[in-house]
Formats: sequence, C-alpha cells, structure tokens
Amino acid sequence: MKPDYSLYLVTDRITMGTRTLGEAVEQAAAGGCTVVQLREKEISSLDFYILASEIKKITDRYGIPLIINDRIDIALAAGAAGVHVGQRDLPADIVRKVIGKDMLLGVSVSSEGEAINAVKAGADYLGVGAMFPTRTKPDAEFVSMEELEKIRRAVDIPIVVIGGINRENARLFKPMGIDGLAVVSAVLAQPDIKKSADDLKSLFLGKGRMSGSSMRTNVLKSAVQI
Repeated sequence: MKPDYSLYLVTDRITMGTRTLGEAVEQAAAGGCTVVQLREKEISSLDFYILASEIKKITDRYGIPLIINDRIDIALAAGAAGVHVGQRDLPADIVRKVIGKDMLLGVSVSSEGEAINAVKAGADYLGVGAMFPTRTKPDAEFVSMEELEKIRRAVDIPIVVIGGINRENARLFKPMGIDGLAVVSAVLAQPDIKKSADDLKSLFLGKGRMSGSSMRTNVLKSAVQI
C-alpha cells in the first residue's frame, strides 16, 4: 500500500508544547497526521535509537510510517519505514543501496534538476522547499511557486512541500498536484495539536475554510513557521 503523504509531521522537540515528544506525536496522529519524520541532530546514537523505538510504537498503533531523518543506522535498527536525506547528506543512490528496495526513501530538493536526479537515484517521494520563511531553517533556500510547478511536471513520484506551511497557505498546493504538507510548528507548537493537525489536513484536502481574503493574499504573507 502506498503511503498517504497528506499531512507529514517533522519532529522538533524545541518547538513542541507537550512534556514529551511521544505525547506530541500521539496527538498529531490522532488528529490525522499520516507520516512522521523523526529528526534529531543533537542527541547521541543510543538516545536517538531509544527515542525512535518509542515513537515507532505510536506510529505502528496508528498505522502510519515512521521516517528517520538522515540516520540510516537508526532507521534500520529501529525498524523504521524509511529514511529521508538532504542534498548535503549521503547521496540518495548510496542510501538506496544500503536500505534496499523495500524501505521508503525521501529526498529534499529545491530545483527541477535536483528532483530529476533524486528520482533517478531511487527516491520514493520528494520534500520540496522551503516554500516560505521558517524559524526552523532560517537559512533555507526558497523555492518559487513557478519552480514547484516545474518540479511537479518533471517527476511522477509524490511531493510534499515544506517551509512556512500554515493555515493561511495550506490550500494552495493540492490544486497543483502536490501530495502533502510537511509541517513542524504549525502543528507541534500549537495549544491543541490534535485540532491543528485536523484543521491543516482538512484545509489541504479542500474540506476546511481558509481565513483571509484570498489565496493570493496568503501567498504573499511571510508567516515564519514550518
């Protein structure tokens, strides 16, 4: 069964308002989160493995895939569904050789050329961004809507957009053929994580009501979120 990428949660323990990451992921999953990417840059390998094993129990309970950012060893050890890598991580084709054909491989891209290369390397899906300014990656390279359209036309694998995604712009992407929203603080930093996840997913799927006067107005807003 192909994964549902419609609401792709990327974890960040700094932004979350809950006591533990497990609580935050549980609430997001209950709200309709469809994929969880565990991203940890500052903890030991042992702590990362323990955390990944704990989070996997939650994602397994909800029947959603757990993706590990960057760390192939942690993904394999914890039995995760896949790995996500960026342009400065191990090359995607090497990652594919290590993880085999059955695990998911996601690749971050910001241009049509990078997207095409990622597909050739064996990517199952792409993370495209940053679409808007974001606190979690203030130095991220921005991707224009025009470039996103080029990427969508160039590849036939799922695409999730990332970077400053929030309630004001969530409905922009489904009409472009984008498969999902990748979010951090738009869910994890909110007072009600479950409701925030449900609202964003509904907006993306065209089932919710978007605030503001028009989509174009919302594109021009520079909400600093992810």
